[in-house]
Amino acid sequence: MSDTVNSLSDLQGLTAGADTAASAAAPVATQSAPLRQQELDKHGRAYATGRRKDAVARVWVKPGTGKITVNGRDQETYFARPTLRLVINQPFSVTDREGQYDVICTVKGGGLSGQAGAVKHGIAQALSKYEPALRGAVKAEGFLTRDSRTVERKKYGRAKARRSFQFSKR
Repeated sequence: MSDTVNSLSDLQGLTAGADTAASAAAPVATQSAPLRQQELDKHGRAYATGRRKDAVARVWVKPGTGKITVNGRDQETYFARPTLRLVINQPFSVTDREGQYDVICTVKGGGLSGQAGAVKHGIAQALSKYEPALRGAVKAEGFLTRDSRTVERKKYGRAKARRSFQFSKR
């Protein structure tokens, strides 16, 4: 091996030759079928439950025009803040599926922010059940992980969870 490297082009030629030799020696195993099965109900929808803080969302995903219905109302009327609508649409934007699925969900408990997080969690799970090939992309963004942070309970002898009552000298 008396190859001397004088410039970057020489180095590129050496690595290209090594890559072709390595690829010919070791065959790469390709997986054609997804690891998981598609899970649909009798209506052709994928169902999942999303949770965030005290909110629980039951989510059904089916092919459609991109309409999202929350508790019988459109998402623009239920989630008035644009940031909450942005949170809900994150799983679709990550997987490049905007406007391809209709979402019907019911949400209970918590506030609007927690409910939006619960709907996002449910959409991500239902999307991965409808198209198992999308699971990797959704999981890489962390949308399948349930955010377990909740409000700490109030303790006795305290004004809130950790804040003590105001001190009075007299």
